[in-house]
Amino acid sequence: MSATVSSPLVTFYRAVPQARLPRRADRTAAGTLPMRAARHCEAVTAAAGFGWWVFPPMEFSLLWDGQEIFWSYPGVARWMPLSAAQFPKLREVFDAAAPPALAGTSPPFLTALPEPGLVQVWTGLLARTAPEWSLLVRPPANFSMGGGYSAYEGLVETDHWFGPLFTNLRLARTGIPITFRTDVPLLQAQPVPRLAYSDDSLAAMSVVESLDAFSERDWADYHRTVVAPNDEPDHRMGAYAAIARKSRRAACPFAAHAG
Repeated sequence: MSATVSSPLVTFYRAVPQARLPRRADRTAAGTLPMRAARHCEAVTAAAGFGWWVFPPMEFSLLWDGQEIFWSYPGVARWMPLSAAQFPKLREVFDAAAPPALAGTSPPFLTALPEPGLVQVWTGLLARTAPEWSLLVRPPANFSMGGGYSAYEGLVETDHWFGPLFTNLRLARTGIPITFRTDVPLLQAQPVPRLAYSDDSLAAMSVVESLDAFSERDWADYHRTVVAPNDEPDHRMGAYAAIARKSRRAACPFAAHAG
């Protein structure tokens, strides 16, 4: 089985008119990475820029008292108990656009899950990927997020599952409101070929159990990667980054023609 790249690799569908459109994740994590990491650490910047940022469809706040979750949003001067809440005024918009048989089926915006402190948040989007590609939905990579909650990761086979793009959050503090802004990414959606996480692929692992078992090639590669650069009198930071970028350009047939 192989995963080929179709164009487009992913299509995002906006169901909430006010929702901010996804955007390519930024390699500097919107400037929040330390300068040295942003300039010289290719591993960190590549991870930060891998995928697309997805934002909350509106500003809202959550409050957990240890037992019950409440929510509010600008213009509402009270905390409302949360079980399942529709995005404000979306039901009418959804029903006007959907086939009559699907009237009344707009996804909830927020849902308090049965487990204490867990809430599901819908981004206002749906997504579809090319055949044999899935979306890893996770917290924004290497992005300094506000405290008070953590997000679960999910691997969704969006090439055949066409539904709401959401994330599940675990609230980590009580008695203090947690506010989600529309200009701060809520999650990062990363494309993953199904082959990468198939049982056959993940079973293809081996282990070298001791230094004594390193081969001549292993030691030669260690010397080239770790030792030799530090022996060079004009050694510069970011050598790995330069090599990685050169390798990507060589692997991409369109790189020489990129703007």
